[in-house]
Amino acid sequence: MKKFLLYLTLMQLPIIVLAQDYLPRDVQRFVDRREGCDHMRGGPDRMDELSREIRKLCGGTDKELAELKRKYAVNSTIMQILNQFEASIEAAEAPMPKSGEPKRKG
Repeated sequence: MKKFLLYLTLMQLPIIVLAQDYLPRDVQRFVDRREGCDHMRGGPDRMDELSREIRKLCGGTDKELAELKRKYAVNSTIMQILNQFEASIEAAEAPMPKSGEPKRKG
C-alpha cells in the first residue's frame, strides 16, 4: 500500500511542474516573487549568507565607481549612468548582528 501511495504521489509531480508552464502571467509573477521572498526570509542563517553576498558584490565598488567617473568624465551618456549610483556605500555598511546579539548604537 505504501508503494502505491508513493507511486501516486510521484505521478502527480510532473503534472505540477508542467502546470507552472501554463499559469497565467499574473499568477506566475506572484509565484516567482513569493518564492524569492520566501528564499530571502530564510532565517538567522540566511543573514550570514546575505552579509557575505553583500560584501562580495559591493566590496571595491566605491573605488571602481570613482575610477570609472574619472575615466569617462567627458562622456555625458556614461556619466549619466554612473551618477545614478551612490558614491560611498561601503563605509556606510555595518556588519549585521547575528541572531540573539543586541544591535549596537553608533
